[in-house]
Amino acid sequence: MKKIIVTGGLGFIGSNLINLLLKKKFFVINIDKFSYSANPYNVHDFKKNKNYAFFKLDINKTSKILSILNKYKPIGIFNLAAETHVDRSIDKAHHFIRSNITGVYSLLEAIRKYEKKTRRGLKLLQVSTDEVYGDIPRGKLANENHNYNPSSPYSASKAGADQFIKSYGRTYGLKILIAHPCNNYGPNQHPEKFIPKMIFNLLNNKSLPLYGSGNNIREWIYVKDNCEALLKIFLKGRIGRSYNIGTGIKLKNLDIAKKLLAVAKKNKIIISKKNKIQFVQDRPGHDERYALNSSRIKREIKWKHKISFSKGLENTLNWYKNNLGYFKKISRKNIVARLGLKL
Repeated sequence: MKKIIVTGGLGFIGSNLINLLLKKKFFVINIDKFSYSANPYNVHDFKKNKNYAFFKLDINKTSKILSILNKYKPIGIFNLAAETHVDRSIDKAHHFIRSNITGVYSLLEAIRKYEKKTRRGLKLLQVSTDEVYGDIPRGKLANENHNYNPSSPYSASKAGADQFIKSYGRTYGLKILIAHPCNNYGPNQHPEKFIPKMIFNLLNNKSLPLYGSGNNIREWIYVKDNCEALLKIFLKGRIGRSYNIGTGIKLKNLDIAKKLLAVAKKNKIIISKKNKIQFVQDRPGHDERYALNSSRIKREIKWKHKISFSKGLENTLNWYKNNLGYFKKISRKNIVARLGLKL
């Protein structure tokens, strides 16, 4: 049985990816340091699976990562271990430098030492972000050769990690791949993120806050579609290449809030007078628009998304509605306090 390491597997995309890999008959080793955004509930469906192993570990621990490589001899690593929330990066950038840059350096060093000692190669797929390209003017799309122009400490840290990975591929011959997904949404996502935060507020009779005028545009992908793209890149992508993962579904934040209210009404969820869209002070350096040219992945790997935004949003809303009791139980000190909710 082929073995794969997923770092950050207690997180949103990581846990969905592990679920897919297990269904595809891989043995999965999950490495996660269990930070505030990690959630054991995300893996409760497969944590007792005989083909799943978990290590509570920071990827900055090079020697321990090396020990796991020596023990399991995986065919590859999906690196999703990262700090990801832009607002938090503005408040405390040093956490992002440690996780997203020095953590990647540690991982690369472990791989380099492992390959040098064992003469066994493995693939590293770095899950980056479309935010490394920065603000994309209207009418334009960013392809994989677009200049990096990060606007936030978060996107700068991911851009730095990408460059480190590219350099190790060229200098040491590591088999590297980089994916640039657009904004993910779906079940299991931490409620500090935009769509689940809107849903949490909706279900708890709170206003729906939007930065600025709500006209910032993002491209969106349902998490299961994204995970299938990541696996295809890992299996079929050309070593050394980057791949954008986009859907062409580009929406204003204001339009998403309106769509969410419409989906809630369709699913007979009570909308209170407090569930009003509220415009709040914009955050510093807020990019106006992200938009990807994803022709490479469609052309070379024959991938395309399957889930429409309306269907994905409905799935996501119903999942949080059905799991709200659990999140109320675990969230008081961690999530609820950050959102200012009173559950």
